[in-house]
Amino acid sequence: MRLWVLFLLPLLCLPASIRSEDYSDVTVIVRGSETIASTSNEFVCATMDWWPPEKCNYDQCPWGQASVLNLDLTNPLLAKAIQAFSPLRVRVGGSLQDQVVYGTPNLGSPCNPFTKVSGGLFGFSQGCITMERWDAINDLFVNAGAVVTFGLNALQGRQQIRKGVWGGAWNSSNAREFMEYTVSRNYPIDSWEFGNELSGSGIGASVGVEQYGKDIIELQSIINQLYGDSTKPLVVAPGGFYDQKWFAQLLKVSGPNVLNAMTHHIYNLGAGNDPQVANRILNPQYLSRVSDTFRSLQLTIQRHGPWSAPWVGEAGGAYNSGSRQVSNTFLNSFWYLDQLGQSAKYDTKVYCRQALIGGNYGLLDTDTFVPNPDYYRQGGVALLLLNLHRSMGFMVSVRNDLNVDLAEGQGIRRDSAFVHGLKRTVYWVGSKASDGLKKREEYHLSAKDGNPFARTMLLNGAPLELTEDGDIPQLYPVQVSVNSPIYVAPLTIAFVVFPDFEAEGCSR
Repeated sequence: MRLWVLFLLPLLCLPASIRSEDYSDVTVIVRGSETIASTSNEFVCATMDWWPPEKCNYDQCPWGQASVLNLDLTNPLLAKAIQAFSPLRVRVGGSLQDQVVYGTPNLGSPCNPFTKVSGGLFGFSQGCITMERWDAINDLFVNAGAVVTFGLNALQGRQQIRKGVWGGAWNSSNAREFMEYTVSRNYPIDSWEFGNELSGSGIGASVGVEQYGKDIIELQSIINQLYGDSTKPLVVAPGGFYDQKWFAQLLKVSGPNVLNAMTHHIYNLGAGNDPQVANRILNPQYLSRVSDTFRSLQLTIQRHGPWSAPWVGEAGGAYNSGSRQVSNTFLNSFWYLDQLGQSAKYDTKVYCRQALIGGNYGLLDTDTFVPNPDYYRQGGVALLLLNLHRSMGFMVSVRNDLNVDLAEGQGIRRDSAFVHGLKRTVYWVGSKASDGLKKREEYHLSAKDGNPFARTMLLNGAPLELTEDGDIPQLYPVQVSVNSPIYVAPLTIAFVVFPDFEAEGCSR
């Protein structure tokens, strides 16, 4: 069980002008006695997209050979990157998902890749995945231990009835044959996702919620027939931007115990060419706005479909392939980790980062497959501290609410008479004080040369780079006495693991 605690330190009141060597003393109270939410074991997820090399935005074409159809599946760095998460959920899907057909025996047409066409949805033709390619993808997934969510084409059989709106029932025949082949090969699909960004007003195309709900019931029926008495994959949908009324109605139409998870997408930093992307990442008030979406979806599910669960099916920060200057740098880690913390707080079970590889926001470099700064995370984290301030450091003391009579709503505060009233010679993380001999583990992440736009991340001052054998490096902490405060330098990230932290809420 993991205990997640997220604090954005610059939310504190700070003086307008400070010297670079200044720091502020703060005390964090951790409510270890209380469970706020829980995540799944595969909370961390990354996507594999369908975009071909011709996908371009803002006079750049950053996808290269990173598509489901052309990615080099034999590159050893790819498998190692997936294996290192133990496990990593991989969501196969994206904007072209609803133009994908499957090269099964009864397809009835040549199985050709996407081509750029005028008037096509997103500027591309229909594309096809061969069963040979599907076999190769599953070889990678099985060998790397990936947990797979596959997004199905939900536009098949429908007709465009007016601009941006599609009508008619889903033609499930090609998808069913593809799923039947998948079952016959014993490929372990954890979940089938229905459609991509067709909910609400849609992106490029939309489908009415009444018909969408009926089609999800059909998908559930297909799964029941194909998997029989075997463990059945989950049904997840709609994989679009959150629209409260549409999402609530989808739960009502599809009915109890059909839709296992509701997937929504997050691109809250703006367009990839927006010059304000970096400033938004360093603005805690701006980052906190998205919590309204997480909270609203949580409540919608509680009220209208408690059998379901919230997932983030795709999140890349800046849309249209990400920001060329920001999305693949250390700075983006502040946005990413903040998203993981905020989403987890509102009971999000899965968070899929766009993308594992491809665009400007890939966790892996599109050309070299070398991890970008956002790739590195450490599991089992007790406390995550993000310092978004450009020049002020923070000296953080941590207390467990088992020892502190805390008023409702107080979780982080500056040192005052309140702090001086606590016993300062010991470190309280449970019902008893530490004897001073125990150590905690600290993982401090910073940018190379102090440049937040650097492509190299430092762990406790050492560059995080692949080993000579191309393996993901071991993440070694520094051992620090639990009696000492935690120093978080400006524009750095700290993961802190405590020994024997009493968290009753996580044992229930």
